[in-house]
Amino acid sequence: MSLLASAPKRAISRCLSHSRPLLASRSATTQSDALYVPGGPIYKGTVNDPTSFPTPSRMHGSHHWSFERLLSASLIPLTGAAFATSPSVHPVLDGILGVSLVVHSHMGFDSMLVDYLHPRKYPVLGRIATWTLRTATVGVLVGVYQFNTNDIGLTELISKVWTA
Repeated sequence: MSLLASAPKRAISRCLSHSRPLLASRSATTQSDALYVPGGPIYKGTVNDPTSFPTPSRMHGSHHWSFERLLSASLIPLTGAAFATSPSVHPVLDGILGVSLVVHSHMGFDSMLVDYLHPRKYPVLGRIATWTLRTATVGVLVGVYQFNTNDIGLTELISKVWTA
């Protein structure tokens, strides 16, 4: 039993004693007949070349988050301004409010889809849900445009429902 238990220890000590000289001569030797190096030999100009990554940046991804916060914060004064002014006098403000609400909702639903139906885990269902959301968003934007140009508008509708 002791002979079997000492065999792995001898193998490990043999590997450790051989790996130190190999690691030191790794950069000097580029031949394929060299002894095994943990991690394998590095070949230049083949598929074994390392992937080049962009330089890390603390700002990467923060623009999306900043735009979401800016849009959310701007909805408060925009809603107040749309109800304080007459929608028939300022139809552009009514349109901006309608588009901002739709974009805000789209970003929220898109974040939900990214978190819970990611295409790597759900390749078919994730793509179907993402394209369904995009189609619905375009449909709602067309509807908001039609409602604001051919009917009473979003702000006037909410005012009438509020006083009813």
